[in-house]
Formats: sequence, structure tokens, C-alpha cells
Amino acid sequence: MPVPAALSASRMKTSIATVSVSGALGDKLVAIADAGYGGAEIFENDLLSAPQSAREIGALMRELGLACTMFQPFRDLEGLPDTMRARAFERMKRKFEVMEHLGTDLVLLCSNCSPHALDDRQRMLDDLHELGEMAAAHGKRVGYEALAWGRHVADHRDAWALVRDVDHPAIGLVLDSFHSLSRRVPSASIGDIRADKLFIVQVADAPYIEMDHLNWSRHFRCMPGQGDFALAQWAAAIQRTGYDGWWSLEIFNDRFRAGSAHTIARDGLRALRFMEDQAARAARRDSPMPPRIQPSGVEFIEFAAAHEEAEDFGKLFTALGFSPVARHRSKDVVRWQQGGINLVVNSEPEGLAHSFDIVHGGSVCAMGIAVPDQSAALARAEALDIPRFRQAVAPGEWEIPSLRGIGGSLLYLVDQATRDAMWADEFPVALQSAPAQPLLTRVDHIAQTMHYEEMLSWLLYYHALLEVNKTPQLEIADPMGLVYSQAVETPDGALRFTLNGSLAAGSLTSRFIQAYFGAGVQHIALSCNDIFAAAEQAQARGLPFLEIGPNYYEDLEARFDLPADLVDRMARLNILYDRDGDAEYFQFYSRAVAKRVFFEVVERRGYAGYGAANAAIRLNAQAKFRERDED
Repeated sequence: MPVPAALSASRMKTSIATVSVSGALGDKLVAIADAGYGGAEIFENDLLSAPQSAREIGALMRELGLACTMFQPFRDLEGLPDTMRARAFERMKRKFEVMEHLGTDLVLLCSNCSPHALDDRQRMLDDLHELGEMAAAHGKRVGYEALAWGRHVADHRDAWALVRDVDHPAIGLVLDSFHSLSRRVPSASIGDIRADKLFIVQVADAPYIEMDHLNWSRHFRCMPGQGDFALAQWAAAIQRTGYDGWWSLEIFNDRFRAGSAHTIARDGLRALRFMEDQAARAARRDSPMPPRIQPSGVEFIEFAAAHEEAEDFGKLFTALGFSPVARHRSKDVVRWQQGGINLVVNSEPEGLAHSFDIVHGGSVCAMGIAVPDQSAALARAEALDIPRFRQAVAPGEWEIPSLRGIGGSLLYLVDQATRDAMWADEFPVALQSAPAQPLLTRVDHIAQTMHYEEMLSWLLYYHALLEVNKTPQLEIADPMGLVYSQAVETPDGALRFTLNGSLAAGSLTSRFIQAYFGAGVQHIALSCNDIFAAAEQAQARGLPFLEIGPNYYEDLEARFDLPADLVDRMARLNILYDRDGDAEYFQFYSRAVAKRVFFEVVERRGYAGYGAANAAIRLNAQAKFRERDED
């Protein structure tokens, strides 16, 4: 099966272990081939449970155009006592027959974890040499890997020392990023490894967690870019050795086992391309793709809404201080503006926005981000296999390139240099003047709600495409369960997205997805320089506030030692507060339009977070009002 054209510029030979994706083995291989990998490792448990024979699986791989890059794993061989040694070698000999049927010459040997393994280096060397002789006689090779929890070999430096000293053509090294980086083994040590003795490289990222290495590995591995490991430096160190073999994902993750095999496989290839790009930049070499996009902010947020709900949005926008400033030249689309914030309401009777409204109701169907170079942005998206969206453009209209985003929404790439001309040309019908002294200045962040299993996928999407950093994942208490939240943000804070998901069916996050029929934007936070003036204006204009109970403010006064009159003023305006050192954060919320989208207004005084301490307060208040509405 041919590699997608978008990925053809890559120089990396890509593979993935079948344990990394969900489903039966045959289905996994189809998903892997469809994603564009060149090969796959066959995980033994997948083969044992498959209805097809090893010979039939090998034939399927050849039909799909996949090389069988390795058969794995084989456990507990080197350093065993005499009573167990012969049996281990006999087991390995039988694996050579399976490998022949699969069409691979490489098997993975994990460092011994058996409590019976002897701490006798010479015995290990002798065993590996004998194994090399046996493998060579069968035309096979053995890749030796240091497991992070190995009994006597748990560090790739020790594994390499054994492979080097055995010095057998059929015995080589397997490097796995998890086993090295979870133990914080310096990547500089890879420079001692000979490229011809490095048989395959396995790749996994992971969040840093304080737990035993075995459970950490079995449940929390993730794709490159989704975790915390310094994979770019690790990969660059391997490339400097001259290695030009397979880079193979080996991911154990409970979320991936519950997800779509095709989605996970596609994400994995995107992650490898991202790692290749970052490694090239870390090594100051040419990358096969343009650099990550550096957006200067949110240019607009587009709402799809039929006329009745467009009126509801209009009332909310007016209460927040927005004015309808212009109408589109030919479409039923209105631009609302305040400060640097543009909200577009699309009530067209056909097209993507109309389809979006039919499925979801009035809601955010697209957003535009300002980018310095549209062509480079599109080229990077193509290299990462991020689908572009195209639709008919009427004569005289601007064609703004867009990418497929969360829940079928669009991410427009707006040229920073021509955006003023775009607005003037596309929206020539003036309506009202924008506020001369706007209280709200820009979009602070956009909160997107999705299935919990999707969070890592969209985290990778943003992190690979945009020049953003990741914040640690947080657990937030919803009245009906936990909500998981993680943010991506540009270094200057000009663009911020928060990604939210929950495993609890009754949480507000999950109920949004159920009612909305999928993932989407659940709330939009807008910045101001004076939270009290913004709240008082909104109150005077009839904004339906999310009401916060009195107990919160009684605790607030005691917890932060705030002046009583300040707390009273916040209570009257339903303003929440958080502090981190000397940095302060003020925020208030609107009620949701049709139980879908709500707004937040924030004032940051040197504060970098998102008011996580108040999230449970907000969720409980929303739950109370939702129950009241449903009654």
C-alpha cells in the first residue's frame, strides 16, 4: 500500500507494534497499512489470539505492503540456572519457526526479570553468544533490550556493554525510549553505540509519574509529543550514530485500547513525523517540514445558528458589550466586535455552518487563528496528514484556508498581513460602531470538550501543528465524577486552548457531549483589564450570570485574607478569585445558551493558570442550574 503523499518527504522508516492499537490482529494490520506505515512488529499475544496462522498473517502483511519488522517479546533467557536454561533455548528455537512464517528475521529478547536469574555477567555473555550461534544457524537475529525493571540489566548502557562484548553478528541492541528515559539515562550515552549493532529503535512517550516502572510502562505510554519525555534529544542522539533502520512505536495505553485502531495508527504516524521534525531541529539539521505555526492569537470565532438561536446569541453578546458592526457582502452572516475580539454568527440556509447547526444546534462551528505564513502553515499540516477542508467560494470572496478540527469544526488560517483588508472586503455592510472604549479586549482561551479517549489525540494535533506548550493534566471534581483538563498555550499566551474530557457518564462534560452529539467548544473566555467594570456593565445589560453561593465568599475572605468590602463586591457580581503568590485571577461566567456554549470573563494580574481552584465551584453551580432547567 503506498505511503500518503503528505508523508513522502520524511526520511524515517516507520513501524508500529501491534500492541499499540485496538482490535483483532488482522484489523490492526489493515489500520496500520492504511495509515501509511512501512512495517509492523507482531506482538506475540496478538498472534496467539488470532484465528489466522502465522503463515497466513505473514501473507496478509505482504499483501498489505507491510514488512514484519520484529516478532516480540521473548522473555527470561540469559543468566538462568542450568535447570531452566535448556528449556529457554528450546522455546527460542521454536520462535524461529514462527518468525519464518511471519517473514521476519528479528526477535526481541527482553533482559531477564526472573527471580531465578543469576547475577553472573560471564554467564550472560556465554548465553548470548550461544543464542547468537543458534540464531545465525537459522538465518535470524536477536535484539537485546534492557527493561527498566530488569533484574540485573535495567539500563541500555549495561545492555550495550553485553552486546558489544559478545560481539556476535546475530546479536544486537534494541533501544526503547521508555526504558531509557523513564530511568533518566542520559541520551548522550547513546553516542557509544555502534549503528551496525542497533537492530531496531522503539519509541514511546509518557508523562512523568511517581510509580513503579512496570505499571507505568503497561498503562501510561503514549505517542511522541503527548507526554513529557525529551524525545527530540533522544532521537537526535540516535541519528548521530548513523542509524538508518526502523523507528517503531511500542505503546501500552488503556485509552488506546478503547479507541479506534485507525485513529490511533494515524496519530502514531503523525507523532513519529513530529518527533523527526523536532529531532532535526534539536540537531540543527534540515527538517522535512516547515516549523510549527506561531499564531498571534484568535482572529475570530464563528457560530452556526438558525435565526432564533442567533437572536439568543445576539442578546448575550450585547450584554457582554459587543456590537454587530457589519454584515457579509452576500451571506446571512453578521460580525460582532469588541476590542480585538471578533464573533461571527452564520445563519446561512446551506453550507457547512447550516449542516453544523442541524447536527449540534447553535454552537461554534469554526475559529480562525492569525498566522504569519499561510503557505508554510498548510505545508506543515499536510506533512502531518492533517486534513484540509475545502468548499465552494463565491466570486469575489476570500478563500481562507482551513483544516479539519475538533468535532468536525474548522480551524481557519488567517494571514496576519491581510486580515484588515479581509474584514473590510468580506463585511462591507456597516451596521453599528464598535465600542469606543471596549471593556473586553481579546480571547483569553477556548475550552473544548471531548470524549476522554480523544484527549491525547487532540493534544498531539495542537502540539505538533502549533508552537504551543502543554500544561500538566488536572483532575477536577464534578458533582457526578472527575473531569480531566489539560491546556496548550503559546509561550506568550496569545493563543490558549483547554481540552476537557471525563469518564463519568453523569458529569457535565459527558452530558454536553451526549446532548451536543460529539466534541466541541463548550466555553469561551474573554480577557478584560477591569473585571468589576465588565461585570457591572454586563449586570446592567441583563447578562444571565452563573450564580455563586455565599459559602464560597465566606471561605474566600478567610483563605486569602481579602478585605471584606472587596469580597462583598465580588459576591454581588458573582466574581470568583484565585491567587498564586502575588499573581491574581478574577473570573465570572454567563449561563449557557441552549445548554451548550457559555462565556467566561477573566482578568489576569500576572496569573498564568486557568483558575483550577474554582473549577469545582463553577461545575457545581452549573449542575444546580441545569437541574433547575430540567425540572
